[in-house]
Amino acid sequence: MKPLKDSSKAVRATKPVAATTAPPLALEKCVGSAVRALRLRNALTITQVAELAGISGGMLSKIENGQISAGMDTLSRVARALGSTMAMLFRTYDVPVGGAHLVKHGEGMPFLRQGTRPGHTFQLVSYDQGPTKAFDAFMVTIKEPSGSLPTVEHPGTELIHMLEGVMEYRSGQTLYLLEPGDTLTLRGEVLHGFERLIQLPVRFYCTIVYTGADS
Repeated sequence: MKPLKDSSKAVRATKPVAATTAPPLALEKCVGSAVRALRLRNALTITQVAELAGISGGMLSKIENGQISAGMDTLSRVARALGSTMAMLFRTYDVPVGGAHLVKHGEGMPFLRQGTRPGHTFQLVSYDQGPTKAFDAFMVTIKEPSGSLPTVEHPGTELIHMLEGVMEYRSGQTLYLLEPGDTLTLRGEVLHGFERLIQLPVRFYCTIVYTGADS
């Protein structure tokens, strides 16, 4: 038996990067994907949609696969047959770059939140959202007990999802026992915060969603 060759160098050389800019899809492909998605969502066959739109099944199949550039009149009839609009067929075309933002594990921005104590780490994982902030997202880690635990209030709706540890959390006059896998949703303008850290370390994901008036 021949000895196995060390392929670690080849593996490292071909390691994928976190995110790359993909070439834009052609208009025909974008429209075709939208048509297929709407048809499947409505549980319709190609034959049914083609008959409603007054075109052949073969033409509709080519439209879905991005093989032809259909006229506006044809696309209008297809959209009506799907119970949709022309705008929905073009919704994914020419989408600006930057519609998504990836934060790799451990690369969130450290964030000093109101009432932060030693041993409490807030990592912001939702920055660079553009001119209007729709939400904030944090990864919160508490490794050390704290004599005084902060309570806060803020605009928006907050969601806490427990990942590790056990804690008691206050919202207004109500106390909630949070364990791994639990999710708590609360109104930000009601005074809330840590009541008791029962089992350390505590780690949870926190999202604050703002309305138009809040942002």
